[in-house]
Amino acid sequence: MNFYSAVCEALRAESYQEKTEKTLEIEKNFLDNKYDFTETSPPLTFEKPSYEVFLNPVPPKKIPKAKDLQNDKGMGEFLHSIVHIEYCAIDLALDACYRFRNMPHEFYKDWIEVAREEVEHFTDLRIALEECGYKYGDLPVHNYLWEATLKTPDLLERMAFIPRNLEANGLDVNTKVRTRVENSNHKLTQKILKALDIILRDEIDHVRKGDVWFKYACKKKGKDPKCYFEIIESLLPNSSSAREINIEARKKAGFTCDELSVLSTKKPC
Repeated sequence: MNFYSAVCEALRAESYQEKTEKTLEIEKNFLDNKYDFTETSPPLTFEKPSYEVFLNPVPPKKIPKAKDLQNDKGMGEFLHSIVHIEYCAIDLALDACYRFRNMPHEFYKDWIEVAREEVEHFTDLRIALEECGYKYGDLPVHNYLWEATLKTPDLLERMAFIPRNLEANGLDVNTKVRTRVENSNHKLTQKILKALDIILRDEIDHVRKGDVWFKYACKKKGKDPKCYFEIIESLLPNSSSAREINIEARKKAGFTCDELSVLSTKKPC
């Protein structure tokens, strides 16, 4: 079996059931050493995500903002947005496996593991969403995360922008989201808090993996890792200003004191 072909099939899956099943199957076959890594053809560029078959993408500003999390409507709107982030994260990890060829075995092992954990996050939150009376796809979504793959066909930019920027931002947001859920007194509060704690734990490791492969790409290109902010600003101008961040989580994920000093309004080290 060809690894890249299998991952391509998962990326193109037109239902969440098919994508999650294929992703879990890929990890099992990978760990059982059933794949060959022969490059039969160059990677395709997917201009649109496969989820457009069953979801309704709109500009991010048109996504409804959940206000009252104490009722099923508000919690459902809130969860739908997070469920979509986790679903996109499956594709982001799969695309890294598919797009970047001739990488060390550990690279594919890392991102397949990330994809499987994203499947677990997606599944836990999707079940909670359904307990609020909603299904994934009942509400509009955005393509922001998928578009990040189109911006970063280069390994160095990809590892800087997606795990070390977008996912790292998720580390910062997790605490605020957790507090909001905790204050909601919704019937699913404890279940959702448990899921958010698992996500934070796993996402620290995902960002750390991104840090490892970002530094690998820097070494391959003869770049100093200090090029990080230059890359981020080129892709998303004015996004590196100081703000409230999860300093401890980012430290565990590989951010240096110098980087944290730029990002944080507080003294990080």
